[in-house]
Amino acid sequence: MPDLWTDLLACLEMAGPEANGHRPEAAILVGPNQQLNDHRLFGGQLLAQFIRAACLTCPAKAVKSLHTLFTKEGRADEPVRYEVQRHHEGRSFATLSIVARQQQKVIATASVSMHTVEDGLDRQTVPVLPAVPGAEHRVTFDLLPWETRTTADLDSTESSRPELDLWMRTPQLGAELAPAIIAYATDLHLISTALRPLDRVSQRDAGTAFTSAVTSHTLWFHRPFSTDGWLLLRQHSPLMAHGRCFGRGDVLAEDATLVASFAQEALLRFQH
Repeated sequence: MPDLWTDLLACLEMAGPEANGHRPEAAILVGPNQQLNDHRLFGGQLLAQFIRAACLTCPAKAVKSLHTLFTKEGRADEPVRYEVQRHHEGRSFATLSIVARQQQKVIATASVSMHTVEDGLDRQTVPVLPAVPGAEHRVTFDLLPWETRTTADLDSTESSRPELDLWMRTPQLGAELAPAIIAYATDLHLISTALRPLDRVSQRDAGTAFTSAVTSHTLWFHRPFSTDGWLLLRQHSPLMAHGRCFGRGDVLAEDATLVASFAQEALLRFQH
């Protein structure tokens, strides 16, 4: 079995007519799956592959936003077929819809907006960032094959604020893959963030104290960026209600440049 980083990069090498240079209005690409010890697909893989499918379809533009609905659990034993429909492609913008299928069943859909990089006024309002935590705060997550650091303890069962700062940096990576890698990373910890105010519950209780599943995920990309320098995923969950939780976050470079934002809704049911 390949290491997780090599395995993830292999998932982004999608095969299909767009990868061979053809430009039909409707195209099909096929994405391989991560080789994980799980029969289910990780939603982050689908997000990353949606990004790559869009970029291969409209290579002259960058993804501006991605809105994904997860409709059915994906299986790890069958590649995912991505059906891309180009609704509009002009000089500045493009709009796509993508359907992800397995065995002719829809497992996820995405609406994608793309934009040609252009100059313009540049302003942002972001608080001053703390320094990157020291090496003693390095943490390991099964699905993240790169260096991550945080001062929070996601396994703690003590109540705390529904906030999480997670620093990350990957091995050297081509800029064209950076949006897909960040899309992958943003799918992992918003549910954990929502759980933090609860006493005697942590992410380790998934499948016993509670059941969770992401239902929708949206990303916005603001500026070009690199993942092999430090990035901060600053996350907050303002709401848990009616069997669902909601969270949002920003992706900031070490110099506080805001490069992306994201939001997620998930099913969150507790055992009675």
